[in-house]
Amino acid sequence: MQQRQLGRTGPHVSAIGLGLMGMSDLYGPADRGESIATIHAALEAGVTLLDTGDFYGMGENEMLLREALAGGRREQALISVKFGALRDPNGGWSVSDCRPVAVKNFAAYSLRRLGVEHIDIYRPARLDPAVPIEDTVGAIADLIKAGHVRHIGLSEVSAETLRRAHAVHPISDLQIEYSMISRGVESDILPVARELGIGITAYGVLSRGLISGHWSAQRAGEADFRGQASPRFQGENLARNLALVERVRAIADALGVSVAQVAIAWVMAQGEDIVALVGARRRERLREALGASGVTLSAADLARLDEVIPPGAAAGARYNEHAMAHLDSESVASRKP
Repeated sequence: MQQRQLGRTGPHVSAIGLGLMGMSDLYGPADRGESIATIHAALEAGVTLLDTGDFYGMGENEMLLREALAGGRREQALISVKFGALRDPNGGWSVSDCRPVAVKNFAAYSLRRLGVEHIDIYRPARLDPAVPIEDTVGAIADLIKAGHVRHIGLSEVSAETLRRAHAVHPISDLQIEYSMISRGVESDILPVARELGIGITAYGVLSRGLISGHWSAQRAGEADFRGQASPRFQGENLARNLALVERVRAIADALGVSVAQVAIAWVMAQGEDIVALVGARRRERLREALGASGVTLSAADLARLDEVIPPGAAAGARYNEHAMAHLDSESVASRKP
């Protein structure tokens, strides 16, 4: 497994990381035993970056990771934790809480659930509009001084917020959605991250399975948030997006690889400062995803992919209206005229 550094000050991690959200939440039922086996298989394959959130399954995801890392596996893993998203007893979503006192409280609970002495990268899941980002980053910096956290990351923030945060303490990486059909980061956020020496941890590289080559219109009604609340998986949007996938399939077939491998390789080809997070919940899907590390896309391949899926080709927003309103990265101020 290739290694890449997260920014100028961040750790070296595997070029492909594993996102654990779907093992506990939002993607429908998951097999706990298979989830743990998938984490073990990832570690054995050289994957070091494991991404979780304290609100994934209301803490269950962190406890799952604790179980998976038992038996001496902790030293093989670099744990990234998101915090701040508040939920209700029914699993619904509320606001973000990134007050310094809350940051330290969330960290204390995560450390206990994970059963670790420190968190490798700690990041707010979303910007809290009621709290200056300087205050939130300052609180994490205090946790670093106390030895509870190693690095500070951010998630889904604008270029302006990135600058303000980095002025307080070096930011290792920005976690943000980036894929062949989600390219908003390219306009100003990615250039500013590179100017500041901040790495990019790209999630949604398969657009939650939409461009994996395995999704079909028949799955639109499945009992998870994609079919129910994600515009790209709904109605005519889904049909148009699956048509884009078939264009990629023709290129993948010519290369002798899968659609998912092309999609992941495309993200990795956008720069050595980018790490791709895959959300595999089963070993079968993990093996396919890791195969992307052996796929080299030529300049001609990349140009062809840009032809079949140009920027802005996706139908529908990447989140529903409520969720989009909480994305600082999608704010008007974050976009160039």
